[in-house]
Amino acid sequence: MTPSPAPSSSDNDNGGCPKGKKGSGAGRAILGGVIRSAVGSAASKAGVYSYVPISAVSGTLTDAIACRLDPGEQVQAAAATEAVTRGEEVGATESWTSETRENVSGSSTVASINTESGGRKCMNVTDVVIVEGEETRVSKRMCKGPGEPRYVIAAA
Repeated sequence: MTPSPAPSSSDNDNGGCPKGKKGSGAGRAILGGVIRSAVGSAASKAGVYSYVPISAVSGTLTDAIACRLDPGEQVQAAAATEAVTRGEEVGATESWTSETRENVSGSSTVASINTESGGRKCMNVTDVVIVEGEETRVSKRMCKGPGEPRYVIAAA
């Protein structure tokens, strides 16, 4: 069997995050701290700053998807991916709607499945998130070896 393609993002610039929402400057760090302290969840709901992928979803979500979602949404998106990978059925889709923000939803769909030599099973999964009408679509390759309990994102 031919190997599945590596994860790819439709938004390749700036690490998969929207322009203007990711940076490393000292001023940005200070401003981010002030915003988070002063307005907390209000700033989060307004999308003033980007999100950092939480460790619990690092093997399931790509950064291009996770940086657009708050921690609760990241958990919802990861649960959708885990649900479709458990079923191991091409075309299976699991959708979710944010419990913390309006106009945020997503889905995970199994695009293909193959078995590599040695019994490792891999699949291509397409994640879609829609935040305030802006769609982000990312394909990722997920694999699990014989005896492993779940699929995780495969290294490129």
